[in-house]
Amino acid sequence: MGLGLAALGRPEYINIRTNHDIDKSETAFKNTTFSVLNEAYKLGVRYFDTAPSYGKGEAFLQEWNLKNNHNDVVLGTKWGYTYVANWQLDYAGKHEIKEHSLGKLLEQWEVSKHMLPNLKYYQVHSATFDSGILENQAVLAELHRIKETTGLHIGITTSGENQKEVISEALKIEVNGNLLFDSFQVSFNVFEQSTFEVLCTLIKSGKTVIIKEALANGRVFESENFPKYQAAYKVLKQLSEKHKVGADAIALRFVIDVLQPAYVLSGASNVQQLKANLKALDFNLSEEEINVLKSIQTKPEFYWNERSELAWN
Repeated sequence: MGLGLAALGRPEYINIRTNHDIDKSETAFKNTTFSVLNEAYKLGVRYFDTAPSYGKGEAFLQEWNLKNNHNDVVLGTKWGYTYVANWQLDYAGKHEIKEHSLGKLLEQWEVSKHMLPNLKYYQVHSATFDSGILENQAVLAELHRIKETTGLHIGITTSGENQKEVISEALKIEVNGNLLFDSFQVSFNVFEQSTFEVLCTLIKSGKTVIIKEALANGRVFESENFPKYQAAYKVLKQLSEKHKVGADAIALRFVIDVLQPAYVLSGASNVQQLKANLKALDFNLSEEEINVLKSIQTKPEFYWNERSELAWN
């Protein structure tokens, strides 16, 4: 398992936060981030994933990495989104703005490259057809140049109903006769399983697959706010009681057992959540249990429409 910093580097994120009585100062978040990073490393986590749009997430990770100088840590970051909320609580506008231009790539690479040599994965943040990234020859050429000069694995991350189509198109992209993309960070969980077949194809072909949003932004935890999942919650509760872990560990283990990807990201925002997530490594699901969890998936359009309505908090 790896650790994603989406909820650690900024005071508000689109997850289901049950505790609103927390210190949202930058100092508090930095201290918490360092605590979670230290605990994760202590418990065996070696892959850490961030992005410039995660508030101070990239800066926190870079500072922690330089301070500890672990030679076995693997880092991944992204480019293409800019954090604009500037640590303002209850920010009314979009907290992050997408821009897949050559200028944005060059700007963000100048910062991200300082994470070398531990940096291994450099990813297009949320590649879509709308952003034009997959047809922007200048950007693709620059990514290829970065790949050739640094040895980095160049990847994409995906979100939305058409993840499968974006991945399929990205797989065809070549620069100078060589396939460009090596890694694929994809949203996949018990509710959103539409990418299962394409992910299996990626893994069989030797591509690196990183799974994000394995907890569906917190929706795997029982809540009256999501009546659509009441039947699913019964299944998750039964399995949680059987294996003596939380619903988070069941959801994470499902992804591990059904796909066996390179990494499944924990999105923990504190040490307690991290420890609960990592219990997913202490057991296996049976084939029957996996099939039951496969049956609770929802339609992609419903899942992504619902996700788009989640509040930043």
